[in-house]
Amino acid sequence: MPADAPLPLDLTADAVAITQAICDIPSESGEERLLADLIEQALAGASHLEVIRDGDTVVARTNLGRERRVVIAGHIDTVPINGNVPTRFETVDGVEYLWGRGTVDMKAGVAVQLKLALELTEPIVDLTWMWYDHEEVAAALNGLGRLSRNRPDLFAGDFAILGEPSNGQVEGGCNGTLRADVRTTGLRAHSARSWVGDNAIHKLAPALTRLAEYEAETVEVDGLAYREGLNAVLVHGGIAGNVIPDEAVLTVNYRFAPSRSVAEASALVRELFTGFDVDIVDSAEGARPGLDAPLAQQFVAAVGAEARPKYGWTDVARFSALGIPAVNFGPGDPLKAHADDERVAVAQIVDSERALRAWLTGADEAGAGSGAASGA
Repeated sequence: MPADAPLPLDLTADAVAITQAICDIPSESGEERLLADLIEQALAGASHLEVIRDGDTVVARTNLGRERRVVIAGHIDTVPINGNVPTRFETVDGVEYLWGRGTVDMKAGVAVQLKLALELTEPIVDLTWMWYDHEEVAAALNGLGRLSRNRPDLFAGDFAILGEPSNGQVEGGCNGTLRADVRTTGLRAHSARSWVGDNAIHKLAPALTRLAEYEAETVEVDGLAYREGLNAVLVHGGIAGNVIPDEAVLTVNYRFAPSRSVAEASALVRELFTGFDVDIVDSAEGARPGLDAPLAQQFVAAVGAEARPKYGWTDVARFSALGIPAVNFGPGDPLKAHADDERVAVAQIVDSERALRAWLTGADEAGAGSGAASGA
């Protein structure tokens, strides 16, 4: 092994140490192979697991003949590093944190999953663990999406948990998302003779006014209140400093409650911008929380967590589309995801592991709580 090669993953270490180890292995989207290799190697000798590889996605599952199966997934890629590796420990206001890229989104959650995958040889349900690549980039590259196309049989299950950071609470479902381009056209002219032209950028003014005056709804879905949002995210237009532009584009992003379909969300956006050329350029369905499913209710009660809505889109929607109730549950404050000072409270890693272990083994401590108050 080359001198600068990372050591094999030691999944017998505590979850905090595993978090640090996998965060210190750079795995920006597209560069996950080394980490995927190490995960596969670390689990290869576990006799209770069937280990499957699909590209840079690693799947490990038990086949114990249990009546129910739970799928637990987490992505192994991160957004680009920006001077925030290697990781380090720091204490802020009396709370100990592990600081560095990926600690929140979402290698702390992955570390908890890896440790439990190795150690839980007799869970009360059959388990399918999925660690996948390319979550932080275009949906077409998403490893979970690729796996669902290549091996749909691996998604069989009664309940799914995605280890996205949720401050140790349970976040049900997720909002849907849609991007639309609102386009205006005009006539080019020299800016010194602007009266012979038609300024496309100026024509965006009514669209921006409608957007500024729009009041986003809060929609209750299965007992959870999902806040929507409709916002301008990009404006493009202009040719040169002395030319009246003949085209301008306003890109808007609509985060809509999971009770709406993409078709309904698209219709709302088109109606708001009546009179404009509107092109829906990207969309993804949301996911209802699914908290009426018995396993979901048992999970929320067992970890002692408070059920909350997930405002951002996550891969729980992929499970929901397959008819599998799914929730987000993992250590880390979502507000620190992708931040340069990304950091996770050490206590949340420990508490999340304890809660998930207790639920999967039926231990008496299952109601002890996940530690959302521990440095959240």
